[in-house]
Amino acid sequence: MARLALIGMSLLSLVGCDKVVEVASEPQLKRITYQSKTEQVDRDYFVYLPKGYETAKDKKWPVMLFLHGNGERGDGNEQLGHVLKHGPLYEAWIQKKDLPFIIISPQLPMFGFDRVGIDYIDNRSNDSIPKRLPTGVPKRPAAFDVSGELTGVPAVDMTQISPLFPMGWEQVEQDLLDMLVQVKQSFNTDNSRVYITGLSYGGVGTWYMASRHPELFAAMVPVVGWGHPSLMEPIAERQLPVWAFAGGRDSAVVVELFYHGLNRLEQLGHKDVRFTVHEDMGHDAWTRVYSGDDVYTWLLSNELNSHNL
Repeated sequence: MARLALIGMSLLSLVGCDKVVEVASEPQLKRITYQSKTEQVDRDYFVYLPKGYETAKDKKWPVMLFLHGNGERGDGNEQLGHVLKHGPLYEAWIQKKDLPFIIISPQLPMFGFDRVGIDYIDNRSNDSIPKRLPTGVPKRPAAFDVSGELTGVPAVDMTQISPLFPMGWEQVEQDLLDMLVQVKQSFNTDNSRVYITGLSYGGVGTWYMASRHPELFAAMVPVVGWGHPSLMEPIAERQLPVWAFAGGRDSAVVVELFYHGLNRLEQLGHKDVRFTVHEDMGHDAWTRVYSGDDVYTWLLSNELNSHNL
């Protein structure tokens, strides 16, 4: 009798269970080929599809355009893996952080930087490209060595500072726009939540792209890359939310370069400007920024208003 009762209870538990719970699909990293208008050759870029993308057929996913730093330049083919070294794509694909974004990660061409004696470009190899492990995650790289006392912020004359770094992301502006169009056409994207972020050279590129095309983005996060005051008017006019980050001990992109542009935004009436300085960190402050949760939560809290679509 006890056995029959157990079978009966099991059958009753199945009544009304006409729907099978589907396990969320695993993240994917795709290589997408495009014709570069800058170089007139075929190149690839990465598109990361988050956990659950394939199983949530009707869901529209936020999009993040990530611009890497100077050391990850390459040919967009055999060298593309270098863009996996830092930033949100490193966190999502290598460290397996569950980021609910479609991440677009292009590679900036060398533009001659491999012929001018830059150590971190000349002496890199594909062996340094991080790999996604079948189980677990690899150890994170050691933090940059920093020295010196924490200091205040001296004044700097921005009229003597070029608004952009040499041969940066502005050189591939149209390629980036084409990638956004291609991804929107090919994947289930939420076009009201398209974000842009970048580190170092990519941080400067983030300011540039946001200034040139503020209507495309719901929010922007430039990390250890400053914005020149001359770029701020379109961003302020659009009230594009900004969260900028700097390292207090950064000797590559010093923190005093940030203030003039950020103050200019507020002078122009911008109401949504955040600035965080990690005083104890050097140029790799991006590690703390992208490995945490705050920046992603903040991005997702912003979307384009319906009249901006």
